[in-house]
Amino acid sequence: MSATFILCVMVLYFSALLLISYFTSKNASSETFFTANKQSSWYLVAFGMIGTSISGVTFISVPGLVGKLNFSYFQIVLGYVVGYAIIALVLMPLYYKLNLISIYTYLEQRFGYWSYKTGSAFFLLSRTIGSSLRLYLAASVLQIFLFDRLNVPFYATVTVTIFLIWIYTFKGGVKTIIWTDSFQTLFLIGSLIVSLHLISTELGWSLPNMISEVSTSNYSQIFFFDDFKSNQYFWKQFISGIFIAIVMTGLDQDLMQKNLTCKSIGEAQKNMFWFTITLVIVNILFLTLGAMLYLYCEAKGIAIPTRTDDLFPMLALNHFGTFAGLCFLLGIIASSYASADSALASLTTAFCIDFLDFKNKDEAVKQKQKFAVHVGFSVLFLLVIIAFRAINSKDVISQVLGIAAYTYGPLLGLFSFGILTHRRLNDKVAPIICVLSPIATYFIASNSEYLFGGYKFSFETLIVNGIICFLGLYVFSNKTEITLQS
Repeated sequence: MSATFILCVMVLYFSALLLISYFTSKNASSETFFTANKQSSWYLVAFGMIGTSISGVTFISVPGLVGKLNFSYFQIVLGYVVGYAIIALVLMPLYYKLNLISIYTYLEQRFGYWSYKTGSAFFLLSRTIGSSLRLYLAASVLQIFLFDRLNVPFYATVTVTIFLIWIYTFKGGVKTIIWTDSFQTLFLIGSLIVSLHLISTELGWSLPNMISEVSTSNYSQIFFFDDFKSNQYFWKQFISGIFIAIVMTGLDQDLMQKNLTCKSIGEAQKNMFWFTITLVIVNILFLTLGAMLYLYCEAKGIAIPTRTDDLFPMLALNHFGTFAGLCFLLGIIASSYASADSALASLTTAFCIDFLDFKNKDEAVKQKQKFAVHVGFSVLFLLVIIAFRAINSKDVISQVLGIAAYTYGPLLGLFSFGILTHRRLNDKVAPIICVLSPIATYFIASNSEYLFGGYKFSFETLIVNGIICFLGLYVFSNKTEITLQS
């Protein structure tokens, strides 16, 4: 593909996003930005959440890991199903009952000022780093296959990208994002299906042949019950999947903000139900794609890259032809930008509601401060991405992906303590406990093989973190019950 062709596609793609923004942000107020006036259709929210949940990292990494881990990732996905059910039946009714905009307001009503600010601060930290990394991945792909050819420096690529995201989100906020994410999810799923079709065509397989070849291949094993010390052990991954879903969806302002724009709790729960079904199907397709990539390499005698993350980009851009390469680029752009634009709006919402006390301000002041915060987080994204680029270490980047286990752990501890007990917390100690619990978790995880006879921690680090935080909160609490105000 020529650089001119890719650039034209990018211009058309962003033009479509800007057009959607124009129509969805007419007469937008701060209420529109934060809640979409609570008029969102559940099916639109459900479909758009797929793009937000599946980042560019997933788009590349899940297919690549099939060669090493088979279909074991699906054990985590099965855990997601249980986690999403808990969100729909426990967390969402609570959020709707309290009529929340920022879900961390619950912590203020349940515990007090310091718990509230601490919970929101941990979200801001985690989402800023995680979303910046996902956007960094997309920008890096574009840099390699487009902007390096045009002699455009990386910082300029990232600056323009973030500026475009800011333009189409700054006015309409979550209302615009629900529509743009649905648009981008369409490209994400479309590129996935087209990739599957093109590979099966190259190999001369019909749909039944494809299913048969994948299911009988060496890559299709799903369940692993043999070694409980292994990272692929079923119960380890299944239980971790439950808690990953709870914290990274149910305790995350980004995903919950969209759910809270539905007209009623009934529609929000319906949205979560269909979102769960769709996400399971999409992950099955990603795993199938991974198996087919490896089978294609075996059939064509193509060497597997050392880094499995490079497998899908290498084949799509160098072996499958122009159309497949275009689908790959659109897929990674859609998955990465759907995550980034949504994060930008949720970060702005959390900061405005949780730290600027928007409740008691008039509309003009709200608009002015919201604008400044939105710009501020856009600049912060830029700085974090440039820092990743300067570090230029794949090992450091892979470690950053694990930060969620440490930053979301305190949120798991706070919310679970608030929901599962009726004890009154000494609110002032909450920040200390929430800082110490990740530190203690890191010490335990780093020495787990020595402490637990060769057992190595993986995703369950999040659970350990949450338990430590929960126990710390319990120690500094008493039996006095608290009643929430709806």
